[in-house]
Amino acid sequence: MEKIKIITDSTADLPKEIFEKYDVEVLPLLINFGEESYLDGVDINLQQLIKRINEENVLPTTAQVTPNRFAECYKKFLDEGYKIVSIHLSSNMSGTYQSACIAKDMLETDNIVVVDSQTVTSGLGILVIQAAELSRQGLTINEIKDKLDEIKGHIQSSLAFESLENLVRGGRISKTVGVIGSVLNIKLILEVKDGMMAVKDKVRGTKKAVKRIIEDFEKYGHKEGTPIVLFHVENKDIREGLMKYFNENKIEYIDTEVGCTVGIHSGPKAAGLFFIDNK
Repeated sequence: MEKIKIITDSTADLPKEIFEKYDVEVLPLLINFGEESYLDGVDINLQQLIKRINEENVLPTTAQVTPNRFAECYKKFLDEGYKIVSIHLSSNMSGTYQSACIAKDMLETDNIVVVDSQTVTSGLGILVIQAAELSRQGLTINEIKDKLDEIKGHIQSSLAFESLENLVRGGRISKTVGVIGSVLNIKLILEVKDGMMAVKDKVRGTKKAVKRIIEDFEKYGHKEGTPIVLFHVENKDIREGLMKYFNENKIEYIDTEVGCTVGIHSGPKAAGLFFIDNK
């Protein structure tokens, strides 16, 4: 059985105890306030980030993991006898996946596979959990990559945002979409589709947003035995509505707060679901 190390980046928003349970290595992206740089989740957490954004009225930038940082990390685990499955946020949203590929080429080894998740936040987190489970089942790194490539097209997402201002400022959605979202308590339900943020629906008010997210979950169906992740950024109403639904229906789920990289783009008061459909 291969000795396998799963590596991901700090946009794979899952609780720390899950990364610890599966012994996953998480490489942090950089959070930049002007000339000052912080490692996401290491030097700065979400609460500190939001406080600073509010106090300074400035939106920090994010920077990908560099090829050199990947190469150092890869070399460490290769030297310890591991083979590596490295899974990262969508190549359409960041150059992190590309950095990982460059690092693999630098090391000239077949003992690393790099996976473009074509998703972000807890959608990436779900793929990381699946990779760890497949590794425990004794699959090789290439078999795990093939399985993940198959699964990633079945990761469903419904994401509600209080404001789309940060997504517009970060270039994740268009200004036109952002304007619609700021009108008359309209809540846009977004999804990650083909590796990009896309609008799924427009609803008015929090209750309708919760209802729409639940309808989607029921429509697609959830693949039994795979994780459901409820992610949030300071969002009480939608989060509690979804928690109530899961608890009443005795459905197990993972409740997680996003990291700083995702929090910068989502802005405060966001919440939603990621899960694998039963197709």
